[in-house]
Amino acid sequence: MAKITLNKNNFFNNLDIIAKATKSVDKIAVVLKDNAYGHGLVLMATMAKEYGVKRAVVQTEDEAKEIEDFFDYILALNAIPHAKSDTIRYTINDLNSIVKFPHATKVELKVDTGMHRNGVAMDELEKAFVKIKEQGLILEGVFTHHRSADELSSEWFWQKENFKKVKEKAKILACGFGFGELRFHSSNSASLFRHVEFDEDMARVGIAVYGCMDLPLSISVDGFKPVLSLYANKISSRELQKGEKVGYGGTYTAEENCVVSNYNFGYGDGFLRGSSNNYITPHAKKLVGRISMDNSSFLSDEEEILIFDDAREMAKSAKTISYEVLTSLKPTIKREIV
Repeated sequence: MAKITLNKNNFFNNLDIIAKATKSVDKIAVVLKDNAYGHGLVLMATMAKEYGVKRAVVQTEDEAKEIEDFFDYILALNAIPHAKSDTIRYTINDLNSIVKFPHATKVELKVDTGMHRNGVAMDELEKAFVKIKEQGLILEGVFTHHRSADELSSEWFWQKENFKKVKEKAKILACGFGFGELRFHSSNSASLFRHVEFDEDMARVGIAVYGCMDLPLSISVDGFKPVLSLYANKISSRELQKGEKVGYGGTYTAEENCVVSNYNFGYGDGFLRGSSNNYITPHAKKLVGRISMDNSSFLSDEEEILIFDDAREMAKSAKTISYEVLTSLKPTIKREIV
């Protein structure tokens, strides 16, 4: 099977850049959902803790439970708790879901400021506070999510202004309902670096932590380094004569006599099939023929090859984004910190 290496120096470099933007490592909440964007949940949690990060964001309760001992605060974005937790905060994504949360659960309210996906509507804010109080929940925070922070448009400013209105109203409601001081946050990776002066209670940083943030040139941020590299081992080799074809459907025809080797990384492991016949590795090994379920073919005779060390480059060949490349990597692939 293929293997993945995780570069700790690059990870810490990325956290240094983020901590400078947030002005405090205590304001960093590392997004570790979906197996830490394919990097490995526990391995990334271990390194984040070593750096001094005390906050994390996940998708499910199972993910939160797996890393509960690593952090002081974990926000679960899409889970209804089975039991109370001092560490895990659960997200309210819909007005009608509030009655499903057990009494005294620590919760944060997500507000839809323009993405129109999850979260209560801005005009439902007071209703949400009423229901949260009636259910006996412990409301600790209010947050939102930007839909276009990574695009050069005015929409980020529009949502930022909407969230400002939400914060002002939420502070008044919190006082009236006796919830105390609330935590407010809206920034993902791209949004964090749109702020001239970051002044929120925390930033939920995902793709920037992993070194694969892609922004338009005018708002790009220098210095980030990809954390994950993927290697594959040779299964077999054969000499092809000019004109012979490779793989299912024979979609690659040898342009000259050459050596083609099969390596143990295929679409069953997360190698997106859209990259077939359209990718060259960082060391100039050309992918030839269709990617198979368990292997793929390259113009190479080396025992081990580096498939990619920057998911953004791999994504271009499959006409997708780095997020999909990374989260497609199967959890069963061996991962190690270097």
